[in-house]
Amino acid sequence: MRPPIERWGVDADLCPLAGGHRNHAFATLGVASGQVLVFKSTRRSEAALRWLDVVHNIAEDVGLVVPKLIKSRNGNLIEDGWTCEPHLAGSHVSPDEVPSVGPQIIAFHAATGDIPQRPGFLSSQDLIEQECGGDVDLRAMPGELVGRCRELWSAVSGQRQAVIHGDLNPGNLIRCADGRTALIDWDECRRDLVLFDKAALGKSTAEEQSARLAWEVACSWQIEPHHARQIASRL
Repeated sequence: MRPPIERWGVDADLCPLAGGHRNHAFATLGVASGQVLVFKSTRRSEAALRWLDVVHNIAEDVGLVVPKLIKSRNGNLIEDGWTCEPHLAGSHVSPDEVPSVGPQIIAFHAATGDIPQRPGFLSSQDLIEQECGGDVDLRAMPGELVGRCRELWSAVSGQRQAVIHGDLNPGNLIRCADGRTALIDWDECRRDLVLFDKAALGKSTAEEQSARLAWEVACSWQIEPHHARQIASRL
C-alpha cells in the first residue's frame, strides 16, 4: 500500500514509520526541498479533515506546534485515503513530562467551547442515545457492555464540553529544538467532555477515569479488538 505522493507533486523514496496502531504512515527520503513529509492513511472524510483547519489554528494560538495538513495539487486534503503533513523534528517527551502541556491544553479547551462537532463524529454524551460516530459503532458490541459504557458516560454528564485532542500521550508530544511542544496525531480529535484530555494529564477522578476507559473500549472495539477486550475486562 503506497500513498499517491505524486498528487502532492512529490517524487521521493518512502520509509515506513512505526508506532501507528490504526493507520499506516510513511516519511519521505531525499526530497530536493529538504522538507521531510509524512503521508498517513486515514478513514476520515474531507469535511472532517477540513474541520481541523480551525482547530489547528487555535492550537497554534495557545502555543502548541501542530502538523497542519497540506493540500494536494487538486486542492484536497485527502487523496485515495491518504493525507500529507510536514514532519516535526524533535524528541518525544517522557511520561512524567506530559502534565507540562497542561496550561496549553486548558487554554485550548477554553478557546474551543463553541466549536460544533466534527463532521461524522459523536461525543460520549451523544452515544448515550445514539449508536455510530467516528470510530465508534455500538451495534458491534455486546449489549451488556454497551449498557455499561453508557452508564459510565451518563455518570459524568453535565461536565464541560469543548474540542479535545482525544489521544494525549508521550508518543504524540514532541519537544522541538526551540523549546516549544508539538502535539501530533489529531485523528481522534472531536468535541467531547474535556475530562478525556484532562485524565491524560493526571487530573481526574475515578469516575472520570472509568468514563475514559469506556470510551477507549468503544472506539477500539473493531479497530483494535484485543486491546478493547483487555480494557473491557476492567469495566
